[in-house]
Amino acid sequence: MEAFTKHTGKVVPLDRANVDTDQIIPKQFLKRVERTGFGQYLFYNWRFDMNGNPDPEFELNREEYAGGTILLTRTNFGCGSSREHAPWALLDFGFRVVIAPTFADIFYNNCFKNGILPIRLPEKTVDTLFQRIETKETRTLTVDLEETRISDGNGFTTDFEVEPYRRYCLLNGLDDIAITLQKEEQIHSYEENIPQYYRIEKEQGV
Repeated sequence: MEAFTKHTGKVVPLDRANVDTDQIIPKQFLKRVERTGFGQYLFYNWRFDMNGNPDPEFELNREEYAGGTILLTRTNFGCGSSREHAPWALLDFGFRVVIAPTFADIFYNNCFKNGILPIRLPEKTVDTLFQRIETKETRTLTVDLEETRISDGNGFTTDFEVEPYRRYCLLNGLDDIAITLQKEEQIHSYEENIPQYYRIEKEQGV
């Protein structure tokens, strides 16, 4: 997993609440067995019309937001099913940060496991960001995980909170497997000594 320390990117505003995982990545695209390739289907039912043509009014299709890597959205983002494909699709499309007042718990956890930083900000702060994007005062944001601070270089700055363990894992690019492999020597030592443990148990009649 790619480490996350500081990221500067264009902000894409998605002014919708209760965006569920089926809207993020519709169920018909969950047949892939690898984690990559889901970005092309991100928000598919909103990005494209019934004939498969891009909807020019949808935010991700607008030229001014092309190449955006920070998604700004509303409350309860990522609700619905627990599919891990949702953060896979966001990451594959290019997003490294999602900012919202609240997230669904499972989606929030899955983001950290896949190298995406989900940031909870007060609703008033999120409102301010939406307004600044609309007036072009804010176009890009710099998200500093080491300092837990967000700024746009144009007068907007705010701090955010993230759990220490999750912050540590993202800063060091550690997913669940990588965390386990930090104990690789101890695991090998245990495995090499398993026969000895069995002998001792046999001798002791365990």
